[in-house]
Amino acid sequence: MEEAVRWRVRGLTGFPFPDLPPSFGPTREHLHQIAFFALGPSRHEAEGRMGLRHHEGGFGTPEFEGKLLRIEGDQLIVEQAGKSRSHKLSTVREAVEFLGHEYEEEWFADFHDPLDPLHPDQPLDVDPASTRALSEWFGFAWVLLEELRSHGKPGDDASEVQLWPEHFDAAIEMGSLEEGRRASYGASPGDQAHDEPYIYVSAWGEIDRSNPYWNDDAFNGSSFPYRLLKESDDPVKTGLGFLLEGYRVLHAG
Repeated sequence: MEEAVRWRVRGLTGFPFPDLPPSFGPTREHLHQIAFFALGPSRHEAEGRMGLRHHEGGFGTPEFEGKLLRIEGDQLIVEQAGKSRSHKLSTVREAVEFLGHEYEEEWFADFHDPLDPLHPDQPLDVDPASTRALSEWFGFAWVLLEELRSHGKPGDDASEVQLWPEHFDAAIEMGSLEEGRRASYGASPGDQAHDEPYIYVSAWGEIDRSNPYWNDDAFNGSSFPYRLLKESDDPVKTGLGFLLEGYRVLHAG
């Protein structure tokens, strides 16, 4: 988060948009498993909340019960009482046990779309270079979404930025639910329908598919891909423009 703040102070420009390593896809998929089956449940057991955060070099939990759990490179790190201990990621089960828990495939009953699990003893393929690229993406997402929140209006009831373990995306919710204008605004590192990271607007209500803004058939909304952000002279300005256009379209109906 500290790095994201520094980027914002520099005027919301200068984000590194590197070529993604060939290992980015497998690393993303395996870290998603860690987010959903290790980090999310650990926070939820303690606080009844599961949202994660961007951390420089990776991602993890906010501080809870005097400790912080995070991923950096290929390491799972526990920070507590001024000390840290680490575990090289090997399997999901070993990661969960390192955090002092037993692996549970179904740890929260109310997910509409829980993550399909790998076998908990399957070896994980986590490349530190890809973890760094993932962290840079989430750092960009945090600044972008905080800036979007600042453009909200009274009654939008904008939520805080969260990294959701089930979808492994950074997102906020904003807009009036009663008026049919609420949507999720977020940044995904990619998924089964998208090979590369993308930012998106996902409307909660009906959308007019005749409007070319709504360009993504994989969900109820629109997306803007990493490659176009990478080509932009100012990725934050470009990304913010895309998100605000979705907000405008929803409020014009």
